[in-house]
Amino acid sequence: MFKRLGAAILLVEDLQKCIAFYRDILELKIKNQSPDWVEFQNEGQSAVLALHPARINQKGSSNMLVGFSVSNLESVCKKLEDKHVKFHKQITQESFGKHAIIEDPEGHLISIVEIPPKDELGQIPYYHGFAPVEGLM
Repeated sequence: MFKRLGAAILLVEDLQKCIAFYRDILELKIKNQSPDWVEFQNEGQSAVLALHPARINQKGSSNMLVGFSVSNLESVCKKLEDKHVKFHKQITQESFGKHAIIEDPEGHLISIVEIPPKDELGQIPYYHGFAPVEGLM
């Protein structure tokens, strides 16, 4: 069901101060940014460190949110509902894609996101779909 860790999300009190720390002091490169979200790029491009303003103060939750990327959020959430997993946030459409948040048995929050693929036609004008890099030259 969960094949890839998408992000480690830190819920922070002062987003701008934390952005400056990770960007200027630790010299991490910003991958994506919005008024209430920033993602720092890693070398492998597989998982990211993200900062998000802390909006809730829930007993049992920490300032860390684990995020998983899935290809079909509705299907995953249905399986989780069938297993009686507690939802902190039902599926919602966000600017970045579909998003839901579940809770583990101790109240830790787990983000699940389905991000639509980028425009495949924009990758290579004459090819639709996946084009391996090797053998193109």
